[in-house]
Formats: sequence, C-alpha cells, structure tokens
Amino acid sequence: QVQLVESGGGLVQPGGSLRLSCAASGSIVSIYAMVWYRQVPGKQRELVAGITSGGSTNYADSVKGRFTISRDNAKNTVYLQMNSLKPEDTAVYYCNGDIRGNAGRYGYWGQGTQVTVSS
Repeated sequence: QVQLVESGGGLVQPGGSLRLSCAASGSIVSIYAMVWYRQVPGKQRELVAGITSGGSTNYADSVKGRFTISRDNAKNTVYLQMNSLKPEDTAVYYCNGDIRGNAGRYGYWGQGTQVTVSS
C-alpha cells in the first residue's frame, strides 16, 4: 500500500509565500514523476507543476517564475515553493505520484491541502 500525504497549506496574504510538501510512504519500489495539481470548486483540476525522477520540471504558464517544484528522493517527498501568491492561486492543491510499489505501478493521489490567498 502506498500513501501520499500533503501538508503546508493555509491562509496567506497576497504577495506572500507558502511551501507545500507531499510525502510518499508505504511499500515503495520506485517513484517516477510527481505532479502538483489544484482545483477550485466548480472547475476542472489543473496541472500546476511536475517533476520527473531525473529532475526535469514543467510549469503551468500561470505560475512560471513564482512557483518552484523540487524533490528529495531520499525522503520520498516533493515540494512546491509558492512565492508572490495571488488570490487566483486559491485552491485545493493535490499531489499525484507515478509510483511502483510491491503491487505494481500506479498513479496515486493525496488528500489535498487548502491554500487560501486573501487579505
């Protein structure tokens, strides 16, 4: 069994920063790509940033230059550093991992963490 647990969300003022974490645990053999998504009620979940096992990254245009994704393979953890936050960044942020466990290779989702940007 593999689990992803996000943390680090909260309330922040516009222009502020937050750092999200997503830790994978369980019977992990290998972790491939890790991706952050976000979702606002009534809208589709959208990709925010992704990182491959080799460290290559990609970002949504709306967060380029403000957000940075990184990973610590020794800790099975991916991070999302969010700077210069805007009210439109308000959403539930989800972590998705392409992970090989003892039962095979699957995509796993975390439970989500709320980010609210408001004065």
